[in-house]
Amino acid sequence: MDNENKYFDLMTTVEYGGCSAKIPAAVLEKVLLNLPRATDSNVLVDIDTHDDAGVYKINDDLALIFTTDFFPPICSNPFEFGEIAAANSISDVYAMGGEPFMALNIAMFPSKGIPIEAYAQILEGAASTAKKANTIILGGHTIDDNPPKFGLAVIGRVKPSEVITNAGLKPNQLLILTKPIGSGIITAAKRMGLASNKAYTETLEWMKTLNDKGAEVMRKFRVTGGTDITGFGLFGHAHKMAKASNVDIDIYSARVPFLPEAYKLAEEGCIPGAGFRNEEYIGDNLHLYSNDYNCKMICFDAQTSGGLLFGIDAEHVDSAINMLKSFGLSYSAVIGKVSPNGTGQINFY
Repeated sequence: MDNENKYFDLMTTVEYGGCSAKIPAAVLEKVLLNLPRATDSNVLVDIDTHDDAGVYKINDDLALIFTTDFFPPICSNPFEFGEIAAANSISDVYAMGGEPFMALNIAMFPSKGIPIEAYAQILEGAASTAKKANTIILGGHTIDDNPPKFGLAVIGRVKPSEVITNAGLKPNQLLILTKPIGSGIITAAKRMGLASNKAYTETLEWMKTLNDKGAEVMRKFRVTGGTDITGFGLFGHAHKMAKASNVDIDIYSARVPFLPEAYKLAEEGCIPGAGFRNEEYIGDNLHLYSNDYNCKMICFDAQTSGGLLFGIDAEHVDSAINMLKSFGLSYSAVIGKVSPNGTGQINFY
């Protein structure tokens, strides 16, 4: 498909797109608090630690990772929206150390007002990304709804002994982030005509990029604690990991990689509402030792199809970073450290 052909601009249908459309984390936690918990002994991961997906043990050699994700458009081009939505959905499997292999489309699309060809382009984009991930899309479900929303329900496989979770960080590990952040700011700025085409294009490319290579590195170095960075921002997801692992986390502002123009746009005041909602959620769990407001707000920025954040033993850091960069993940960096113990605090230096 020629993606340069004229297309219906999906961004005309939404105010908030991508993972910034998530229900605020503080509200969601209250909803999940009193839900019934699974009692099956084969359930290895459920909602208790707010992980990326559920994990069910089949036998000693196989567990299934089951996840779903969908959201309103994050970009104008329907094909690219399908690519990004699929990469974001599949990422949850990679974040837990697994390999995706099967998926279903989840779609909401209006029967009137938007050309049906746009829906076909969304599905084609998702299929293109799924093929790169060696994942078969077997079908799906569509309802009539506006604005459009799209994502996948994905099944992956993993060895039960190799599951990576929010609760798996270990004291004194270093934290690696595999993609730059600031996509929420860039896409919002593009809608307002403030971001350059160059910065916007690079942002789209990173959102389309699968986290498969990052997962490969995590498996090679036997990582036990990790997640992907999406709607709750770097600080939000780091806090969830720290809390589940009973540790605190130090994050160094000078080491966090940003997308081009993200810092400049934050300085100009282009900070989407989701960032402030994430700031409210973290509250007193963030201790500030840096006075860099712009950096702080980029770390709160809601990401769509962001990178992996994981803890790794110090002796493996150089090898892991070199491997990530050899895979084209050029922004990969050590951005922090795990404290010996704690209650989920984030110390920002």
